[in-house]
Amino acid sequence: SIENPKDRLVTILVSPLMVCSARLPVFALMIAVLIPNTSPFEKAGIMLSLYLTGILGAILMAWVFKHTIFKGPTPPFIMELPPYRFPTLKATFLHMWERSQLFLKKAGTVILIFSVILWALMTYPKLPGASGDVALRHSFAGRAGVLMEPVIRPLGYDWRIGIGLIGSLAAREIFVSTMNIAFNIDDSGDAASLHSAFSEARWPDGRVLFTPLVCVSLLIFYVFAMQCFSTLVVTWRETNSWLWPAFQFVYMTGIAYVAALTVYQGGRWLGFQ
Repeated sequence: SIENPKDRLVTILVSPLMVCSARLPVFALMIAVLIPNTSPFEKAGIMLSLYLTGILGAILMAWVFKHTIFKGPTPPFIMELPPYRFPTLKATFLHMWERSQLFLKKAGTVILIFSVILWALMTYPKLPGASGDVALRHSFAGRAGVLMEPVIRPLGYDWRIGIGLIGSLAAREIFVSTMNIAFNIDDSGDAASLHSAFSEARWPDGRVLFTPLVCVSLLIFYVFAMQCFSTLVVTWRETNSWLWPAFQFVYMTGIAYVAALTVYQGGRWLGFQ
């Protein structure tokens, strides 16, 4: 509905910076399980700050694009507002039902399929007599994680987190299920088992892997990163070119990396862990 092609393209490029429901499982995992000693109000405050960070990031990038590669005259702003009415219970429940159906459809197709594929990649090829991290490192997914570890180590991530980052390229929610497999979390998936598994995760030198600073770094990374293949497909469909989806993926991944790097390294410099 945006007539100006440049404004339309800017809107397409910055829209994924807005926090969507797909990021919520990752946020909930980091906030509720990995960041210790937080009250419900503090958790809500952290979640709100992540939403605001995404909004501010979208505004900033829109301003940068409009003053650089999409520079042009400012179009007149005309917006017709519809009459607002208090929603009825019927309309509210219908909307909830539709959104629930969409999520269940996605969970039962895309998320399930990619979770099964990731499980296979994290299981094969098998190393006779090996178990745990040794077997995982020998798998196809483990080899990919080890290969990318030098790139993500400055962010505080090891090769197991790297597997989660690779898997969540298909859909962000897959990060949670990937972490369950990578850290041998039981099927209950409750907060106690998650906290126990992540608390025991260590670097080879014995250092704790999931420190609060690493958790914050992961939160910031997922605020900005383009970890959603379906969004790239929509961008391709709207622009009729793979150039802009590629540009969108590169610039968002770059921002996410720099932001997470700044948070982690800056936090370490200030004495946080």
